[in-house]
Amino acid sequence: MRYVTPKKSLGQHFLRSEETAARIAESLALGAPMNVLEVGPGMGVLTRHLLHNEFVRLECVELDAQSVAYLAEHLPDANVIHADFLHLDLSMMFNGEPFAVIGNYPYNISSQIFFHVLEHRDRIPLCCGMVQKEVAERLAANPGGKTYGIISVLLQAYYDIEYLFTVPPDVFDPPPKVQSAVIRMRRNSVQRLDCDEQLFKTVVKTAFNQRRKMMRGSLKALLGSGNKLLNDPVMTLRPEQLSVEQFVELTNKIALERQ
Repeated sequence: MRYVTPKKSLGQHFLRSEETAARIAESLALGAPMNVLEVGPGMGVLTRHLLHNEFVRLECVELDAQSVAYLAEHLPDANVIHADFLHLDLSMMFNGEPFAVIGNYPYNISSQIFFHVLEHRDRIPLCCGMVQKEVAERLAANPGGKTYGIISVLLQAYYDIEYLFTVPPDVFDPPPKVQSAVIRMRRNSVQRLDCDEQLFKTVVKTAFNQRRKMMRGSLKALLGSGNKLLNDPVMTLRPEQLSVEQFVELTNKIALERQ
């Protein structure tokens, strides 16, 4: 088998630039040995660089059977799990030890990948990789901008996120119709939020589901139309204007009103 056919159904755009692959591998910035899980290695362009990194103890997870067969033939040193990352029990990986996640992520499921990482944040201190540029901008966005949204708040609550560099379409086969970017997420010091974390997610999602409205309008369903908290000054803001800390504070206020 000489190559793998890119499959549109899997969102496959195979990286063919060794220089870009090297930069993605370097984004881990490891100074000591670490377990690393590569998501969607495809034809192994990034995998080769990870295998050559003395600090990386690598495992890969790949859904595409054709890619799994190709990697077995061309990169026999790579341990490849034939599975869907989104349904992989990450608690069983690396014998319960912490690990980093890296990959040239399929664009059609990149947000789901990050939310899966978030569910296992206590085991995943580092997550790097390539996504659609628009997604990268949302992940790293600061409050106040149009790109700041649900995924920005929920991930930034637990990770410090950096937009590292932009990648043009011509380094892929086939070239995507959009630009790409590489991000790095490092686990911050927050072990748990100072609020009801499930309610926090509900408040964030409810607010941004009507992001053009002031908070007063979007959160009325959670509080009831006559609730005095709707007169709080924060309710005159739009959701993209609130920081993670302000969402935590608001969640606590809402929790008191719902008792």
